[in-house]
Amino acid sequence: MRTKDENKEIIIREKAIEMIVNEGFDGLSMHKLAKAANISASTIYIYYKNREDLLNKLYAFATDSFMEATLAGFDPESDFETGLWKQWTNRLDHILKYPLLYRFLEQFKNSPLITKQTSLQEDIFRKAMQRFVEHAVCKKEIVELPPEVFWALAYGPFYTLVKFHLDNAAMSGRPFNFNKDMLRLAFRHTMRGIARREA
Repeated sequence: MRTKDENKEIIIREKAIEMIVNEGFDGLSMHKLAKAANISASTIYIYYKNREDLLNKLYAFATDSFMEATLAGFDPESDFETGLWKQWTNRLDHILKYPLLYRFLEQFKNSPLITKQTSLQEDIFRKAMQRFVEHAVCKKEIVELPPEVFWALAYGPFYTLVKFHLDNAAMSGRPFNFNKDMLRLAFRHTMRGIARREA
């Protein structure tokens, strides 16, 4: 039995994500991937059973990587404004560092090819996010909202700016110049929408 080489696995993973983002999963074959990674096609099967297994393992890796980065230095019991800003900046840092990984997640998160299985990292992430919101509501820092409305208000502006940045195009089609000042502006208005105001 051939042993696994971590460096080869990383190369396969990186090339596969690049090809899937640029060409779609239908355009990916083990032969094309092997050629792009400069290895034999049989080597890929040491790490992945088939294309579906490849996609699911890539998705699990990308998801765990993103959630782990999101929780770095994050305290679910911090005050809401501090915690949400940490969430925005953690997410942004990871997206800017690994834009292909983010595009891959966005492209395939609702794909029928994905067999979602909850990982330990996802469980940790969900509990941290739930605790963060519950703590803020309990401390009367934010209004209590349905989860979908909360998500739309708390993260919608962030992900819209991220999309403009990655597409390098604003709504008008003009080039989009993203900066932290713009992020701060969006954040301030986001906080106004969900922060509890004293009667």
